[in-house]
Amino acid sequence: MTKEQQIQATIDFVKQQLEGAEGGHDWFHIERVYKNAKLIAKTENVDMFVVELGALLHDIADSKFHDGDETVGPKVASTFLKEIQVEHATIEHVICIIENISFKGGHFEATFSSAELDVVQDADRLDAIGAIGIARTFNYGGFKNRAIYDPEITPNLNMTKAEYKASTAPTINHFYEKLLLLKDKLNTETGKKIAAQRHDYMVGFLDQFYAEWNGDK
Repeated sequence: MTKEQQIQATIDFVKQQLEGAEGGHDWFHIERVYKNAKLIAKTENVDMFVVELGALLHDIADSKFHDGDETVGPKVASTFLKEIQVEHATIEHVICIIENISFKGGHFEATFSSAELDVVQDADRLDAIGAIGIARTFNYGGFKNRAIYDPEITPNLNMTKAEYKASTAPTINHFYEKLLLLKDKLNTETGKKIAAQRHDYMVGFLDQFYAEWNGDK
């Protein structure tokens, strides 16, 4: 297989694996991250093949849908990449991206770093903010049957990784516990520029939300 054929095989595999997935973590999420990653990579010195595979496979088996098991995604990705005969070094790099991409409450100590991880991580985080980020957040909150907002339950900004993963807080709290923090955690200049605009959009949304909640508008 050529690299182009391996990428197409990966796209086909991911579409099949994520058929029927929750709307914020389905193929369309992967496709947006894939496009953002390729856009960001244009201004970075990276291995585009690794970036593309990392973006396509970063959520192949998200732990939140596998009882918190973070080993499923890397195993599924590794098995598949071996089947389509991707080189060992590339597989190892992609697995490291999958293992280190997540936010996990903001207290996750990464064990690996690379320019390719920076690009894919930025692309993934961009899809968590802005208009689509808002839509995904409420979609997942509904999927988990969480309250939209409860003024009596304040955001917890000091959660451990375990507490973050187990949280059942109202969806609005997630803005403060993750989404509004992402702008300052972007790695690349292109990512930072896009994130700034999307961040401002979320701030405006929250202003409108509270105004409507309180009957001010």
